[in-house]
Amino acid sequence: MNMNDGDDANNLLITGATVLTGNDNREIIEGGAVAISGDRIVAVGTSDDLRRQFPDVETLDATGKAVMPGFMNSHTHAVLLVLRGTVEDMSGDAIFGYMTPISFAMTDDERRALARLGCLEAIRSGTTTLVEPFRFITGYAQGMVETGMRLWLSENGADALTLKIRHGIYEYDRAFGQEFLDRITAMVEQFHNTEDGRVQCQMAAHAPDVCSPWMLGQLNELAQKYDLTRTVHLAQSPGEVKQVRAAYDRTPAEYLLDNDWLGPDVVAAHWTYCTDADIDLLAEHGVHMAHCPANSSRRGPHKVRVGRIQDAGVNIVLGTDNMTEDMFQALKIGSIIHRGGLGGQHEGGGVDPTPQMTFDAATRNGAKALGAEADLGSLEAGKKADLTILDLNQAHLRPIINLVSSIVHYANPSAVQSVMIDGRFVMRDGKVLTMDEDAVIAEAQEATVAAWHRLAETSGDIEIPPGLK
Repeated sequence: MNMNDGDDANNLLITGATVLTGNDNREIIEGGAVAISGDRIVAVGTSDDLRRQFPDVETLDATGKAVMPGFMNSHTHAVLLVLRGTVEDMSGDAIFGYMTPISFAMTDDERRALARLGCLEAIRSGTTTLVEPFRFITGYAQGMVETGMRLWLSENGADALTLKIRHGIYEYDRAFGQEFLDRITAMVEQFHNTEDGRVQCQMAAHAPDVCSPWMLGQLNELAQKYDLTRTVHLAQSPGEVKQVRAAYDRTPAEYLLDNDWLGPDVVAAHWTYCTDADIDLLAEHGVHMAHCPANSSRRGPHKVRVGRIQDAGVNIVLGTDNMTEDMFQALKIGSIIHRGGLGGQHEGGGVDPTPQMTFDAATRNGAKALGAEADLGSLEAGKKADLTILDLNQAHLRPIINLVSSIVHYANPSAVQSVMIDGRFVMRDGKVLTMDEDAVIAEAQEATVAAWHRLAETSGDIEIPPGLK
């Protein structure tokens, strides 16, 4: 692959860096370089070699920096930043008690404001890809697209009247479900495979307890029609497990199998209450696991049996879920939770998974789960130029002995200097280029206040947090 000398080419040679390639050999190149033309990487190697190959290309000196694949946040709901600092410290059902009601109470403009705040935090945290399953996507997604992020969007299909569930009522309604199906079709028609492929769509079933067999069948038909991968929340709460058992005498995983919702094109999030038999079933069908350890541990360590899941051969990817877009938290807390699940029976605790395995879950594993490993997840010739540059001259990263270990255990967003997506910087030298940060933050705060007041007015039993009164 050669540099494109046309007028539209965006050619750049990043030199002098420690390059974490994330390739099959997990090669780390000291004094390394990455050559970029347009939206693609054309070469990765030593700085000396690539300077000789591309003597006339603009050079960016990255001495003292690390260049690595951008993080892939494989499961998030950016709009739910509207709840940050509330439900983490409340008892009860956060999903149907707060997350669902406020998602319906918000306006499109409010969802857009919070989603853009999520993109801002994601970029500043070194993330290049967001996988965003939520509700009313078409009303706010354009605001995310404009940030330059790589996106997989999906409208969470459901035909249970979700606003009734917090009152203990599961009632299914096809007309309600059809509203989701109509929004899904509109989303795919408007956004799928746009922005030169930077924006894609998935098919999403919200969760087994809120999707009847009819709804799961409708979603499968749409997935086949548009050739989309699929995603679903799975065994995320005791309520879900109880409802599926009562309605179908199945576990959530068994229920998905009965309705043709297991396969290598499916990413299922959480798996918190999966049984051994469920894990084996999911592994047998090649389902990927979206592990969201940071958010799921806000009320105590996440109980998911991630060690057992890893031993079953499942491809594990990392996400932030909600209330944060900081993938460094997912790395740290994920390593702790995962090691506890595997090594807790050993004296002194465990050291499995390795930092590299955890790092892979935030990069190359995410690409595999999306069927995009040919383009994303590592720094290699021919792949998309999605990368993050870290400033290694930070007190929290020094001394450096094992860089991947230092990133997984100790790095934080303050180390992120620059972020490139599709060969274009969305953040450079500490400045976000695709958004007015002050305006994004102010709009999100204003939207949060308005959304909570409307929720309190319309719900009748949900109170405004004291900090917003």
